[in-house]
Amino acid sequence: MKIGNVLTGALASILLLAGPALAQDAPAAPAAPPRPDVKQVGDWFVRCYPVQSPSPCDMFHEQDSQQTHQRILSISIAYAPAQDRHIAVISLPLEISIPKGVVIQTDSFTSPVLHYRVCNREGCFVQMVMDNATVDALSKSGPAGKLNIGADNGKSYGLNFSLKGFAAAHDEMVAQARVKAKSAPKPAAGAAPAATP
Repeated sequence: MKIGNVLTGALASILLLAGPALAQDAPAAPAAPPRPDVKQVGDWFVRCYPVQSPSPCDMFHEQDSQQTHQRILSISIAYAPAQDRHIAVISLPLEISIPKGVVIQTDSFTSPVLHYRVCNREGCFVQMVMDNATVDALSKSGPAGKLNIGADNGKSYGLNFSLKGFAAAHDEMVAQARVKAKSAPKPAAGAAPAATP
């Protein structure tokens, strides 16, 4: 599962719920998830999705193996303007030691141990609220970071990732998320809250 698939899955659910209202007499084609606007900033990508969401944009970095060209890690950090907080999803390969977790390390910052939340056929995932101090520390670090992991065989590994463009990508993502949050339609005054299914 790619990092964007977490959001894409939620978007697909919204489209499925809206399907009956959009259908007419003609058979409808399967709805594709909306595509994000993507901008590259250094070695990071800023993606903004054309939907209403508390966190409509994220910054994304993926690293592939030079030998196999398969993904070995990906990092997504989204920003929710209303709460002024960040949500991070880190994807790592299988055959890792789940109890050891992950530690982010840069030239000037070391995170606490981050714990895996779920694993599937695509890999293992850390999903967490990332405090603003951690994002700020990563913005001031550089030019590279490392994800320290343990493997099933008992060995420890460091997976390097680039921080080139991290600070600028973060600024772009926050600015875009705030614009989208301001332009999102607001509920009418006195309107009843939507019922939950």
